[in-house]
Amino acid sequence: MAAAPGARIDHLVTSGTFRLDGGSWDVDNNVWIVGDDAEALVIDAAHDATAIAEALGGRTLRAIVCTHAHNDHVDAAPALSELTGAPILLHPDDLPLWKMTHPDRAPDGELADGQIVTVAGVQLTVLHTPGHAPGAVCLYAPELGTVFTGDTLFQGGPGATGRSFSDHPTIVRSIKERLLTLPLETEVRTGHGDSTTVGAEIPHV
Repeated sequence: MAAAPGARIDHLVTSGTFRLDGGSWDVDNNVWIVGDDAEALVIDAAHDATAIAEALGGRTLRAIVCTHAHNDHVDAAPALSELTGAPILLHPDDLPLWKMTHPDRAPDGELADGQIVTVAGVQLTVLHTPGHAPGAVCLYAPELGTVFTGDTLFQGGPGATGRSFSDHPTIVRSIKERLLTLPLETEVRTGHGDSTTVGAEIPHV
């Protein structure tokens, strides 16, 4: 199935601080916007709600989708929701992490494995890929030849698993069963750093 006319992926990088287990690190995050000239969804509202809203350029924001709830991926989500009226969607297994950053503001809806999120005629399938975080998800858009992997899979291999709520054998299983089974040419758009492909990452997992 071909993507709807005008459907595209926009990208911006925002900068801020990742905090967990008493440590803090300066990080640059990828924010992905999928849509057309009329509507869009945001994958991971990181750090700067104003910059993300400007990148939308007046389009209707249908949803703010969180690949997981580490603070650097969700810190700007409530503010972006306030600016746009868009609901925040998160897998419920990541609520403990979410509450560390936003104890007084719950997400608006849940993500579930196999769920389809549609925007601008493009279908994105939610793949539950725990390991980096319990409720980590990836979003597979076959019409765009792309999977958005958050911090589950990077150029060079799996995301980090050395902190609370993470587990290395679990992330490796998620990647092998849910991501490396996708077409090898599928572009992997990550939460940090450069994009890669499914085929290029097989030797690194």
